[in-house]
Amino acid sequence: MNKTLVIGGSNGIGLAVAAVLLHQGNTVCIIDKDSPDKPLPPSDRLSFQQVNLLDTDFGFLDNFQDYDSLVFTAGFGRVARFETMQEAEIDNGFCVNTVSALKVIRHFYPRMLSDKPFYCAVMGSIAGLVSSPLFALYGAAKAALCRAIESINIELEMSGSDNRILNVSPGSISGTRFNGGENDLSQTAVLAEEIVRRMLSRETLFIPQYDEIYKDVIARYHADAHQYGIDSFNYKMSHGRLNDRPQLKVGYLSGTFDLFHIGHLNLLRNARQYCDYLVVGVHRDASHKGKETLLSFEDRMTIVGGCRYVNQVIPSEPEDCDVYLKGIVKYDYLFVGSDYKDTDRFKRYEQIFSDKGVRIVYFPYTQGISSTQLREAIRTSKSYKSYEERQNN
Repeated sequence: MNKTLVIGGSNGIGLAVAAVLLHQGNTVCIIDKDSPDKPLPPSDRLSFQQVNLLDTDFGFLDNFQDYDSLVFTAGFGRVARFETMQEAEIDNGFCVNTVSALKVIRHFYPRMLSDKPFYCAVMGSIAGLVSSPLFALYGAAKAALCRAIESINIELEMSGSDNRILNVSPGSISGTRFNGGENDLSQTAVLAEEIVRRMLSRETLFIPQYDEIYKDVIARYHADAHQYGIDSFNYKMSHGRLNDRPQLKVGYLSGTFDLFHIGHLNLLRNARQYCDYLVVGVHRDASHKGKETLLSFEDRMTIVGGCRYVNQVIPSEPEDCDVYLKGIVKYDYLFVGSDYKDTDRFKRYEQIFSDKGVRIVYFPYTQGISSTQLREAIRTSKSYKSYEERQNN
């Protein structure tokens, strides 16, 4: 094993596995939405690429054709009553916990089928092996993944390949942020070393603390699944495990979006890399810039809403901060062009949001194109008519 792709390696057990692999002399690339939570020691064998698994065509994987191992630890979930789950959490949970993992495996599957060694470990969960009330969404997503891995391993065996996918299905792991803790590599190092060892041995299932805890847990589930579920429900309730806050990082940006072009698309794509749910506010007109729009407000709303990176479109407010302060959208990120940085307006925004957990992200504009340029090119054409003129004809 020489080169490993660690998807979800910026925190938790993924970060610990990356650290172990680096220590063993491997080249490691971490793929995650955010950079590593606790930066690993600098190394020319370590790289990072920002990817949001909620919105990607996975074409980036073409850059890793010479990698000979894959570790997929991306995933999230919260202990909560099902009625508190947002629809977006259902979509996102299955997208990251199940669909993205299977798409990545499918991308490397020809390598797994070959006679060359390819090592793979994927994070399942004990919640995917037994019923888990108050953890239903996460458990269902992981159950689908666990059954898929089990089946794919049989296909690999019947094809004659020696390669296998290791399903790592733990319960609670100390030293990670999964259940509200903090990343601590000193607590996860031993488990990470064991995962790497079993992956290299081409094992197919690893349940940490199986003999100590989970052998009995699984036996009780199979003996009486209904009673096990009731006991699991009561345990979570009595230990205060419920988390009523939706597990969504919401982003917001606003714009006129007249004559939608590649610069607009790049802005929306870049914003989506940071958040789980992107809301876009569309200006009713361009009077605040002393300009007119060529497309109607309704058409611009429809065009923006049709973009794959956008979850929701709303009419903008005069001030972006008003959207938050009025409770219209309680966002975690506010996205804006880099030319607004250090302006009086955004210095004021930064002060307003300093105690609210909102991060302002400044994006550079796409060079060589703008709505102003397109508008001028259209205006100088002989057939140009304004939106108002077209409506009156």
